[in-house]
Amino acid sequence: MATATDGSWLTALVDWSVSLMEVVGPAGAGLAIALENVFPPLPSEVILPMAGLTASRGSFTLFEALFWTTLGSIVGAFALYGLGRWLGADRLRRAAAHIPLMHAEDIDRTIGWFDRHGGKAVFFGRMIPIFRSLISIPAGVTRMPLWKFGLLTASGSLIWNSIFVFAGFFLGEQWHVVEMYADILQYVVIAAVGIAVGWFVWVRTRALVRHRREGRGDASTATGDQG
Repeated sequence: MATATDGSWLTALVDWSVSLMEVVGPAGAGLAIALENVFPPLPSEVILPMAGLTASRGSFTLFEALFWTTLGSIVGAFALYGLGRWLGADRLRRAAAHIPLMHAEDIDRTIGWFDRHGGKAVFFGRMIPIFRSLISIPAGVTRMPLWKFGLLTASGSLIWNSIFVFAGFFLGEQWHVVEMYADILQYVVIAAVGIAVGWFVWVRTRALVRHRREGRGDASTATGDQG
């Protein structure tokens, strides 16, 4: 059996995924992907090639691998969509008011952006590591129509899943070559998120410091006038 990093937790995940598929069949691949959507640390870049590899060995067909993994993606996405609807905009606004450097208006701006670009965000987000799962939450918060969310999720997931399922099916034991490129993409995404968060903190901190300085200056001026 091919493993990406022998002796690691990833090896155990590969073994578990293949065993699940061999015992349950293609539905096992769907179950594994549904769990991956709800628990993002589980890497689809490993589970999906295993579905293709297992299909190449005759345990089930390539079509079944694609169908069940995409169905699993949809089920997992709707679970997080439901979480987003439960949270709602009001809860997020109240939470933002208690988070350092954040304001309730940030939630409103994010919702406004998602109302304009949510369709593209959900579709392309299904093909971006980390965001694949998380993009379902703002879709739920903004109450994107269920049919639209389901269609966009299914379309984006089918493209992403096909790449890795085909890799496992046609590359066999060399499936991890594709995983290597997926890892690079994931590192790029993590770096981009880190830079964006760092920029946000820097801008908000500067604004907070400037506001406090202006407040002290106004207080000093008022004291001088009274004197």
